[in-house]
Amino acid sequence: MAGHSKWANIQHRKGRQDEKRGKIWTRIIREITVAARAGGGDLSTNPRLRLAIDRAKAANMPADRIKYNIDKATGSLDGINYEEIRYEGYGIGGAAIIVDTMTDNKVRTVAEVRHAFSKYGGNMGTEGSVAFQFKHCGQIIFAPGTSEDKVMEVALESGAQDVISDDEGAIEVITSVADFEAVKNALDAAGLTPEVAEVTMRPENPIELSGDEAARMQKLLDAIEDLDDVQGVYHNAELDAE
Repeated sequence: MAGHSKWANIQHRKGRQDEKRGKIWTRIIREITVAARAGGGDLSTNPRLRLAIDRAKAANMPADRIKYNIDKATGSLDGINYEEIRYEGYGIGGAAIIVDTMTDNKVRTVAEVRHAFSKYGGNMGTEGSVAFQFKHCGQIIFAPGTSEDKVMEVALESGAQDVISDDEGAIEVITSVADFEAVKNALDAAGLTPEVAEVTMRPENPIELSGDEAARMQKLLDAIEDLDDVQGVYHNAELDAE
């Protein structure tokens, strides 16, 4: 099925993330820690840990650093106990925002998240206030020029829920969380390399922001993403990249 253009927003988001690459190891280490503590250090039985290690390798984290953090999380070494906490709120123009954090001090974290929302024109919401506007799913996105027929054939045969092309020719594959790894592996095996491949909170009804509203929303998102305890930020705003 076809969808409106998202490619410019995807590229814009990736560019912003690349600017903040210095923090990515810290966030990946926390994800490895929580995944290993929750599901154990055996990769064959812990898909969340496998995904975290894939992210670590993509960020060029050394294997010994990965192993050290798995050992620390599973009790082989003493470590800090992180707690996962999700916050919800509203941004500019009523845009919905979800903030996933990992913290060893939730009093500090909630204060910092609330401050970022209030300083840059947003509002913290209660639990469940915006989550219903998102779908927890796997998302695999290919650049314009990729063969839609090939992506569709491989994706649907391996268990994908949907394949969506936008106005610029980018292709988005949607999977269940459980099937994400299998679909991604099948696409990789077929020689199809995505620009984005992640388990995410995908907005169901995006809203478009432009001009001053888009600029203010970006400032709010940057402020939240820059917080040390923040692991991921999801929103339903499509920002005019100009």
